[in-house]
Amino acid sequence: MRIRPYAPHDLDALYDICLRTGDNGRDATGVYADPRLLGEVYAAPYAAHDPSLVTVLVTDDDRVVGYVIGCRDTLAFEEWREREWWPPLRERYPLPDPADPSPDARLVRQIHDRTPAPPRPWLVEPATHPAHLHIDLLPEAQGTGWGRRMIEHLQGRLVDLGVPGLHLGVGGENHGAIAFYSRLGLEPLSAPDDGGLTLGTRLGTQDAARPALRAR
Repeated sequence: MRIRPYAPHDLDALYDICLRTGDNGRDATGVYADPRLLGEVYAAPYAAHDPSLVTVLVTDDDRVVGYVIGCRDTLAFEEWREREWWPPLRERYPLPDPADPSPDARLVRQIHDRTPAPPRPWLVEPATHPAHLHIDLLPEAQGTGWGRRMIEHLQGRLVDLGVPGLHLGVGGENHGAIAFYSRLGLEPLSAPDDGGLTLGTRLGTQDAARPALRAR
């Protein structure tokens, strides 16, 4: 396997992998009636917003088996998403019946939700962890060490951009992911709640990050 920069022809793979890892790391194919809906929320907007911060993991025949996606400034990303990404999706996916309990309906409500985000101290000026990331790997790529290398690669890119720190969210029941991120040095930034847990790490100087990049 190897990592390479994202290319536009990888977009369908992002949707597919997002779905196949969308149930706390398990395959969510049978969970959602619309197979692209999860990717519309959690994967595709990153490729549209800043493709330079998307890296894919591919097999020898260039089949995508994982990705790491991110943004350098979470608040700027959220403003862009509200301005550019959500409006066409709100037209495509009308609000469902309030009594509809399906996973698809919950995601569509999330697309329409304009409720301000709860306080996030790590994003307040001066922001300590302004960047965030998501990483998803298909089972064949898990436990191979490539997840660590992909995160290190993104960290190096963010250091080059002068970003002081990053954060990510993880489901509270995704114990394997929490253990993985803890081994990478990410620490809790918030107390666990129904929405999961937020972990973060400060990014060092360029010189400090480069040994991790050379280790790929």
